[in-house]
Amino acid sequence: MKKMKKRKNPKAYGYLAPALLSILLVTCVPIVYTVVLSFTNYNMYHLSDFTFVGLENYKTVFAGSIRNVFFPVLGWTVCFALLSTAGAYAMGLVLAILLNNPHMKESKLYRAILIVPWALPATIAILAWQGLLNEQYGGINNFLHAIGIAANIPWLTNPFWARAGIIMVNVWLGFPYMMNVCLGGLQAIATEYYEAAKMDGASSFQCFRYITLPMVTRLSIPLVISSFAANFNNFGNIYMITQGGPARVDNQFAGYTDILASTTYKMTTWSNRYELSATFSVLIFLIVGSFTLLNMYLSGSFKEVDE
Repeated sequence: MKKMKKRKNPKAYGYLAPALLSILLVTCVPIVYTVVLSFTNYNMYHLSDFTFVGLENYKTVFAGSIRNVFFPVLGWTVCFALLSTAGAYAMGLVLAILLNNPHMKESKLYRAILIVPWALPATIAILAWQGLLNEQYGGINNFLHAIGIAANIPWLTNPFWARAGIIMVNVWLGFPYMMNVCLGGLQAIATEYYEAAKMDGASSFQCFRYITLPMVTRLSIPLVISSFAANFNNFGNIYMITQGGPARVDNQFAGYTDILASTTYKMTTWSNRYELSATFSVLIFLIVGSFTLLNMYLSGSFKEVDE
């Protein structure tokens, strides 16, 4: 069969120009500018006379005075992203299995109710949770009092409970998305697998372990990866609920619930340490990119599919 020659159409470049220009100005230029700033001493003291300092900022982060900021915040950021993603996925998977059961009545009604956290504007939901977590008049502590638990839990002022509350809110906001992802994966599994397993004497738990869980995980892993990356940089939820607090006595840049993104924001707006915030931004990009590439490799996303 004779191959058709591709015809070059100069007009196509004109149609693509606005999109390419937008990508260049909105994405590429800020990334390059941030990387360049991370190799300078650009801050409030050197706004017009900043100079190239090489890897000095990275040495300050890893081995200098900022290491006591970076490593504790990095550890909490990874824990926050992992627990939020895993909690939302586990909750979404359990609910998806229940809703996918053909014997459950009114499953569509339950699905509509459970989708509410996803349907609500995030800002409104977060502000509502901020009120619920209030130690004095919050709905959660009032409910605990009503069932006989007298202790007031300091959700916003104690480091442990503040972190627990942040993760709880993030799981609540994220599980509807994971539930829909898992429902799509469950409905894509052919019923023949379960019929064959039942004929071989497999129990319900064995069907879940060897059929449902592996296949749903394989189908949903790319979306779980993107959810982890989003939680790693989930600045809005944390800043709107606790503003990074409670404050650390030994750390001016980050509180107990600050993640790398909110710490970078504080370095920029509160301390005008633009060179350090640029360094943090580059490191965040490298960390999230590394996790994403590793997970995609382990999930077989780079393997070629035979036609």
